[in-house]
Amino acid sequence: MQFHGSTAVVAGATGLVGRKLVQLLLDHPAYSRIVVIVRRELGIAHPKLEERIISFESLGEELDGKLLQGADVFCALGTTIKQAGSQEAFRRVDYTYPLELGRAARRFGASCFILVTAMGSSVASRFFYSRVKGELERDLTALKLPRLVILRPSLLLGHRTESRAGERAAILLSRPLGALMIGPLARYKAIKGSDVALAMLKAARMDGSSLQVLESNAIAKLAAAPLQEPF
Repeated sequence: MQFHGSTAVVAGATGLVGRKLVQLLLDHPAYSRIVVIVRRELGIAHPKLEERIISFESLGEELDGKLLQGADVFCALGTTIKQAGSQEAFRRVDYTYPLELGRAARRFGASCFILVTAMGSSVASRFFYSRVKGELERDLTALKLPRLVILRPSLLLGHRTESRAGERAAILLSRPLGALMIGPLARYKAIKGSDVALAMLKAARMDGSSLQVLESNAIAKLAAAPLQEPF
């Protein structure tokens, strides 16, 4: 039986998936403490919520065993090259920061590490975005965390605080095509950010192998599955 933490630590709490995840965690009775690692205040208040406002440049130095020991750690950090401004800045957000969080989780004895990357993540990819995601998965796996769950969603559906014109166009196209994406194509079907968040929570609360990789269709299936424990 896997040990389940009563503290949840979330990095990436301001994004599409992260915002919903924080709400789910706050509502879950098994968690008594929700710690969000942020650059600035979220603007919400809750008795279980604790904000750690830090500089991500020194993330590894600002985390400790009092926070991470036995905790369920969730990482939904991510940006785009356009938002980041350069490939170097993108790599810092999507590779360096999550890897530093993983190292701290390993060093201080976190219970599990639940990570969102993206469909197509591979160190062999011709695309810089997918290659960086693949390198992150590879290097986190090499840490030998007690439990690592990697979620690779396809196109994310939901309201974002920032505008992404390319994604808006892709979402409009995905709607009429969604019904055709069955069998081997199911992993390419767009998925709600809220379903990814729910799957992250469920993955943390269930028993499983030390390494699990869930493609988009498996994420949707987990989100729709009955909860393994009473709410």
